[in-house]
Amino acid sequence: MEDKLNDIVNGLHHKSKTKQVIYRNTKDTFERMKQISQELVADLTERVTQQDDELVIEYRNISEHEFHIRFTGDLLVFVMHTNIVTFPDDYEIMRNDYVDEDFRRRFFGTIMAYNFMADSVKYNRLDDPGYLVGRMLINIDNHFCIEGVKQLDLPKERISNIAENVVSNKVLRIIVESAMIAAVNNDLMGQDVSDIERITLKQKLENMHLTRPHKLGFQINPQLTH
Repeated sequence: MEDKLNDIVNGLHHKSKTKQVIYRNTKDTFERMKQISQELVADLTERVTQQDDELVIEYRNISEHEFHIRFTGDLLVFVMHTNIVTFPDDYEIMRNDYVDEDFRRRFFGTIMAYNFMADSVKYNRLDDPGYLVGRMLINIDNHFCIEGVKQLDLPKERISNIAENVVSNKVLRIIVESAMIAAVNNDLMGQDVSDIERITLKQKLENMHLTRPHKLGFQINPQLTH
């Protein structure tokens, strides 16, 4: 009985310690991403105001675990999850030799990027959807991989090989820039006329628009983790 209790205590200790390190790695990455995003917004603002002083690009810190980048009609929402996750054995990243070599590499911190319409937040349109742009997984070695959409247009060999990919400021800037490009290219689609031929008085009183355009969305590319 004592041996089993020791096994439980040791298991809990090692797993807890592993998750604490991964959380710190993910938090540090997110803080660096915040700083890089602020610098990127400043650089872009300086450039675009030379051509169009009405075009606004804005960085906004929401909380310890969330920040936004707003530009034209788009809003990128970056969120760091506080929980450390793992995946089933048949999930692609779990079949990687590098991950299999060390049990601690089976756990990941997560940073998500979503694309919303800026007006969804401005007018508090709670039913408007946001679309996943990409998910960054970070492990105990501070290595990472990117899961996401084809529109991210990131070189596969640079983002999918978790054994070699180490978090750096350079790669974080590339990821944020690519997310912005994907959002810009995510077109706004109008509704079919049959969907808007009538509205309720409630919709009118709530200042709902007669049409509810939505983002086209992204084509998810699960192969990015191969």
